[in-house]
Amino acid sequence: MSTHSYCIVLPVCQTDNLQMSAPGLGGCRPEECRSNAQAAWEQRAASWPCLPLGFRSPRHIRDTLTECLSCVDDMIYLAFSLQVGIEEMLSRVWESQPRVIKFPRKHQRGSSVNGLRRQKRDWVIPPINVPENSRGPFPHMLVRIRSDQDKDVGIRYSITGAGADQPPSGIYNIDPISGNMFVTQPLDREERASFHLRAHAVDMNGNQVENPIDLYIYVIDMNDNRPEFQNQVYNGSVAEGSKPGSSVMQVTATDSDDSTTANGMVRYRILSQSPHSPIPNMFTINSETGDIVTVAAGLDREKVSQYTIIVQATDMEGNLNFGLSNTATALISITDINDNPPELTVRTFSGEVPENKVNVVVTNLTVVDRDQPHSPNWNAVYRIVSGDPSGHFTIRTNPITNEGMLTVVKPVDFEMNRAFMLTVVVSNQAHLASGIQSSLQSTAGVTISVQDVNEPPVFPVNPKMIRFEEGVPAGTTLTVFAAQDPDHFIHQIVRYSKLSDPANWLKINRTNGQITTMALLDRESIYVKNNVYEATFLAFDNGSPQASGTGTLQIYLIDVNDNAPVLIPREAQVCERARPNSRINITASDADADPNVGPFVFELPSFPSSVRRNWTISRLSDYAQLRLRIPYLDAGMYEIPIIVSDSGNPPLSNRSVIRVKVCPCDDNGDCSATGAVAAAGLGTGAIIAILICIIVLLSMVLLFVVWMKRREKERQAKPLLIDPEDDVRDNILKYDEEGGGEEDQDYDLSQLQQPESLDHIINKPAGVRRVDERPVITESQYPVRPSLPHPGDIGDFINDGLRAADNDPTAPPYDSLLVFDYEGSGSTAGSVSSLNSTSSGDQDYDYLNDWGPRFKKLADLYGGGDDD
Repeated sequence: MSTHSYCIVLPVCQTDNLQMSAPGLGGCRPEECRSNAQAAWEQRAASWPCLPLGFRSPRHIRDTLTECLSCVDDMIYLAFSLQVGIEEMLSRVWESQPRVIKFPRKHQRGSSVNGLRRQKRDWVIPPINVPENSRGPFPHMLVRIRSDQDKDVGIRYSITGAGADQPPSGIYNIDPISGNMFVTQPLDREERASFHLRAHAVDMNGNQVENPIDLYIYVIDMNDNRPEFQNQVYNGSVAEGSKPGSSVMQVTATDSDDSTTANGMVRYRILSQSPHSPIPNMFTINSETGDIVTVAAGLDREKVSQYTIIVQATDMEGNLNFGLSNTATALISITDINDNPPELTVRTFSGEVPENKVNVVVTNLTVVDRDQPHSPNWNAVYRIVSGDPSGHFTIRTNPITNEGMLTVVKPVDFEMNRAFMLTVVVSNQAHLASGIQSSLQSTAGVTISVQDVNEPPVFPVNPKMIRFEEGVPAGTTLTVFAAQDPDHFIHQIVRYSKLSDPANWLKINRTNGQITTMALLDRESIYVKNNVYEATFLAFDNGSPQASGTGTLQIYLIDVNDNAPVLIPREAQVCERARPNSRINITASDADADPNVGPFVFELPSFPSSVRRNWTISRLSDYAQLRLRIPYLDAGMYEIPIIVSDSGNPPLSNRSVIRVKVCPCDDNGDCSATGAVAAAGLGTGAIIAILICIIVLLSMVLLFVVWMKRREKERQAKPLLIDPEDDVRDNILKYDEEGGGEEDQDYDLSQLQQPESLDHIINKPAGVRRVDERPVITESQYPVRPSLPHPGDIGDFINDGLRAADNDPTAPPYDSLLVFDYEGSGSTAGSVSSLNSTSSGDQDYDYLNDWGPRFKKLADLYGGGDDD
């Protein structure tokens, strides 16, 4: 290992009879050491080429020594310079004679004959410095703890605190008899930089003989950690053309060692730059902060778009011989500015366009721009500065290729302009950077040739409006609707045809376009809208290819009084007795227009004479009123003729008939129902016949209802579907059982008949047996089964049976519904296994006689044994 000069400060604690000498100080007694040592230290420290570990400058060492000497009594500092390696130097310090730490003396204030005695100050325990990462051997003695009373009594020493008896425990221990304090393992300052322990002294009985003293142990930092960058790759940017000193980015590295010493002081430098254009050192870095800035001008994105820089961080204040290093990569992107104007590739462009076409690309204008593609600095904007005063063309930019698409937006006419000469200027979407001049190549000329095409004939006035009175006869010439051919340089023939004529009133001359009527023109036709009739005609030339154009002819029809008025309304009703409010308002409608409509004139005809005798008309502003002239008129339907005339010149009249119902009215003037019927023209006999029919119909409905109620009552009284005399159940015989013969037919079928009323069963209290049985066994309990609805008589029969069985659990199952599909344990029915029909023993069946008439036949068969 290389050797260098290091200055070591060794604190040495003296005892009462210890004398120490330092090089250059000579021998001295304790009371002389402090002043001599300080003077020698200040004289030599200023000229040392090296610094003590942990100190930053000779001045710092001198100030620290002065501060220490001002607070201790019996301590001297021995300074020496060694030309050794760092490991050897630390081992010499580590193996030097451990110092003795005494407990503070216990002073008692007293007096003597000579007066008060001077008291010496207590020891101030200096901190214990232990280097980290020591290689031992362990345990290694640090200091010796001693009490002045160990000469008189036996003393036991101990230490407490974090590192001794508290976590992390076991790092330090002490010999309880000798007081030697040891460290048992290597220390790591980055894990724990200091320890605070307390030393105790007790006698053999555990009594405290000294006050505890505080021991402060500091771990001396070693340069055992490299600087670490926060990122391995840093990304920064700077605009092209930036001036020297422009900030680019900052890199940061941290060192886990002590930042107050050179071990943790990091310095930065740039190792390499790629590429080296325009110079190898375009950037520099602040050694302390890591800020990267530009050094020289000449950054050009179009030449170099990105730089790669390797940055090194070194501790020991950048000392490459002793410091530890680490590297990171900085990627510096050169951002684009608009320092390159767009340039058209040629000075002249050409194209051609057919006439009368729009949205057609005439030609593409190509441009070159070295700035960042697809950015505002690269996007081209084209303008036409001359040659197109009417605005026939525009230039759109292709967003992908940046080309200018010269497009027709307004039709061009070959007969008007056969060619165009345009001047085009191109620029960027963003403004040019300051100091950049626009190139002359950003301007170009565009020559456009117009192609002649066969244009369709054009009607000069389209649509064309003419005015005519309606009713003109067929064959009347209305107008000449002729078209013109725009192709003046080509002689072509135009022909005409009818394209749309909704009422088929018109025809057109194929050669000259003359319009003639084929029928009467009627303004009141459904094909006329707002007095205007429209027809469309086609004009086509004989060019190649053939072209055609359409024209619309609008005929405004002037009204003629050719429609007589029509009476409104055509039916009404009035009371048979003349009353003030018994009047009929009448008016008229006319298909004609002003002035051939109202005001209308209403009058009654002179024939028949009864009309004017019974009725009268009074004229109001817009309508007239028809009312009775006589006080009373028989109810009935009357047809009253009325003559209506319009205001045309000459006026037209119409004889119309209004049907009026005359009927009796109530107090409110409304026709009653009887009056309305009478007014409808029905006679008395017809009215009587209608009333009789209504009465007969009501009687039939009433009889039907009574019959239905009676039927319902009979159905409820007799729920069976068949009569008892039609019951064939007693005719069904069963011959597949032994014995009996004819006597087996003697069944009591009354038990199977549904009783007329079930009230005596339903209302019977629970547990009461039926009157026709005498059970001698315990009554069985059957589960209640839910009743389901059934339609008709069968449903009623089943429901009644269920109600009887549910309310009388002791009833035998003759007329009740039973469930036989039950499986499993827990059945309420008894087991049939007790019935042994094969038993040869005699059994007494006399008890069957006590079970009632239902078991009479069974008792006759098995009871008594007389019939066997």
